[in-house]
Amino acid sequence: MSLVDRDRAVLWHPYTQMLTAPAPLPIARAEGVWLYTEDGRRILDGISSWWVNIHGHSHPKLNAALAAQANELEHVVFAGCTHRPAVELAERLIEILPAGLARVFYSDNGSTTVEVALKLALQYWRNLGQPNRGTFITLHNAYHGDTVGAMSASEDSIFTRAFSRMTFPVQRVRGLEDMENRLRDLRGSVAAVLIEPMLQGAGGMIVWPKDFVAGVRQLCDEHKTLLIADEVLTGFGRTGKMFACEHARITPDIICLSKGLTGGYLPLGVTATTSAVYDAFLSDDRSKTFFHGHSYTANPLACAVGLASLRLFQEEPVLANVASLERQLRDGFERLRALGDVRVIGGVAAVELLSDKPGYLDGIGPRLAAAFLERGLLLRPLGNVVYFMPPYCITESETAWALEQIAAVLHSSL
Repeated sequence: MSLVDRDRAVLWHPYTQMLTAPAPLPIARAEGVWLYTEDGRRILDGISSWWVNIHGHSHPKLNAALAAQANELEHVVFAGCTHRPAVELAERLIEILPAGLARVFYSDNGSTTVEVALKLALQYWRNLGQPNRGTFITLHNAYHGDTVGAMSASEDSIFTRAFSRMTFPVQRVRGLEDMENRLRDLRGSVAAVLIEPMLQGAGGMIVWPKDFVAGVRQLCDEHKTLLIADEVLTGFGRTGKMFACEHARITPDIICLSKGLTGGYLPLGVTATTSAVYDAFLSDDRSKTFFHGHSYTANPLACAVGLASLRLFQEEPVLANVASLERQLRDGFERLRALGDVRVIGGVAAVELLSDKPGYLDGIGPRLAAAFLERGLLLRPLGNVVYFMPPYCITESETAWALEQIAAVLHSSL
C-alpha cells in the first residue's frame, strides 16, 4: 500500500476538505529549497513549508545543533526548572529585538503566542487595578491564529465563522483615523491594540506602509494603552528587516514570534514583553501570577535549533540574500501587474488577481495550485491571492525559474 493510501486511511489534514481534496504529496526528504517525493519528483518549496523554513531544508548546522542537544537534554519541565538552551536563546533574542523588550515567555506555536499576548495584556491592567480595560482593537483582514483568543482577534471569516459562539468581540478598524476615533470613543477601556506590522499574511498578503505602523505606536502612547505586534510571520527577516517593527523604528509593548524562530525545524513560540509589563506581575499576592503554560514550554531541542538559526544570521549574509531576493521578486511580479494588484516586501511577493468572488473561497486558488504543482512548484494561493515566499537560501536561477512558472500558469489560466 502506498504512503498516500495509508495516509488516507487514518489521517485528517489541516485546512483540507477531505472529501474533495487531491491526494497529498508523499514527501520523502528535502534539501535546500527542494522537496523530494516518494516517487522521485523534485518540487520547489515556494511557501517555505507554510512560512516557517527560512534557511532551507536539512541545513547541516541546524541538523548538528539538533543532534547535539538530543544527546544532552531532550526536555524538562520549565515550571521550576531551567536549562542552557532556553537561557541562551532568550539572551540572544533580547539582544536583537527592538530596544526595550526585556522578558521572554516561551510557548508552542504562533497562535499560542498571540493567546499569551492577549492574556498578558488583560491581566496587566487587572494587576494594575484597572480591570475595566478589557477591549482589544485589531485590524480588518487580520489573521492571528486558530485558538479561541487568536480567532477572536482575527477578521470574521471562513476561518472563524463556525466557531463564532466561542469567540469574544473586538473592535476592528481600517486605518489610523478609524483607530484614533475608536481609541477616543473607548477612552480608558482598551487593553491593547493588536496588529501584524507591515504585512498581513493569511488575510491576503496586504502590505502596510511603515508610517502606519509608526502611527499606531504613537496612538497607543497618546491613549496610554499597550501595542501588541504579531510578528509570527514577519519575524526573522521575512520583510527584509530582522523584525518588521524595525521598518518604523518602533518597539511594541508585546511581540509575538514563532514560524521562522527555529528555522522551520520544531514548534516553538515566544511572547516577549517590556519590563513594565513584566513588573506588573511581580507581587506577594499569588493571584497576580501569570497562570499559563504548556508541557513543552521552552523545549531544549527547539531552543537549541532556534539559537543555531540566529547564529546563521551572523555567519551568513542572510538579510543580504533577502534584499537580493526582494529586488528579483519586484522585477518578476511587476510583469504580472496587468493581472491584479502586485505587492512585494522582503522575501514575499503576491498578486491579488482580479476576481468576481475575492477571498479564500475563490475556486481559482485550488486550480492554480494544481497547475503550479504540475510544473514542480509548490504554492498555496489564498483564494485569488497568489503569493511566493521561498526559503532565503534560494538562488537567483531558482527564483528566476519559479517566476517563469508563476507567469506561465497565470497567463495561460486567466
